Amino acid sequence: MTPNCFPNSDLPRSQHSSRSQQLAADWRVDVGDVLDTDSSEISFGHRDGQAVVLKVVKQPNDEWHAGAVLDAFDGRGIVRVLEHTPGAMLLERIEPGTALVDVVRRDGDDAATTILAQVIATMSPGEPPPTAPTAADLGRGFARYRAAGDTRIPSRLVDKAERLYLDLCASQRRPRLLHADLQHYNVLLDNQRGWLAIDPKGVVGEVEYEIGAAMRNPIDLPELFTSRRVITSRLDRFCSILDLDRERVLAWSFSQSVLSVTWGFEDGHQIAIDDVSLRLAATLESMLR
Repeated sequence: MTPNCFPNSDLPRSQHSSRSQQLAADWRVDVGDVLDTDSSEISFGHRDGQAVVLKVVKQPNDEWHAGAVLDAFDGRGIVRVLEHTPGAMLLERIEPGTALVDVVRRDGDDAATTILAQVIATMSPGEPPPTAPTAADLGRGFARYRAAGDTRIPSRLVDKAERLYLDLCASQRRPRLLHADLQHYNVLLDNQRGWLAIDPKGVVGEVEYEIGAAMRNPIDLPELFTSRRVITSRLDRFCSILDLDRERVLAWSFSQSVLSVTWGFEDGHQIAIDDVSLRLAATLESMLR
């Protein structure tokens, strides 16, 4: 998801470290190892004997208010947040932290899809934080892409995906707070609590919207998730376990596949002729009624 909806900020690395150190002191964290990524500084440590993770986001983006999103889910099917402030959160540590993508490789896609559906079923949110965008807010990416003048995504596909996306937004049933990036790299195994979601983006929409991210993942196994057989099996399993409207899941997945490419374009990524999300979109489009 593109961070363009957020104010610009690009603090020097020393300021990120300084903020991490200050928050560690404020939240009484004894820090051990520190991992520095492009987007965050992640400190592993303990507080009152509990293993914790302190995550400080480097600049406002779609994770800036993740702490408030986690707070709304209150640990139901998702990692618990112990403290949070815009751009930073203190989390329980998930151990061993095996990613769901390993289940795909070991036990197959059906097993992983069942786990994803069960996590979604468990994630019962409270009231969404006021900072959470709606699905309609995110749909503005279509118009921004068109305004940028790029033509690498066929205009016919952009127009159809946008039209379908807006129709879905206008006809949603029971919108609620969603994770909005619930896929195989964002579900980890905890020894005590089982499979848990991490790194929510937080979007208000109907549950059928939530399936879109899973349908275009694991990103490093494109031949798997672009297979019509796998798509059909996933749709059957998600809709059966979660009692979802199959046509709406299919339509959301198609339109989000195209929209995700526009977000990548805004983030400076190249759009290849054989872009995997567009390959998925072509298959999904052929399955639409």
